[in-house]
Amino acid sequence: MHQWLILNLFLYFPEDKSEYIPAAITFVIFMVVTVLTFRLILRVSKKQEEKTKELEEEINRGRQQQIKS
Repeated sequence: MHQWLILNLFLYFPEDKSEYIPAAITFVIFMVVTVLTFRLILRVSKKQEEKTKELEEEINRGRQQQIKS
């Protein structure tokens, strides 16, 4: 009984369905920002990966030269 009462405090289903419009707009805005942020993180990560590979190759070349010397 108490659980049902507590859950009802958080559930709100308005009679006027136009009250959903601001929530839907906000949701769409946040989803778009989330997708853009995720793509930005992927792009930055890819660039960092390329820089790391270049640095690793440079270090390996230096080690090869030291071994040959």
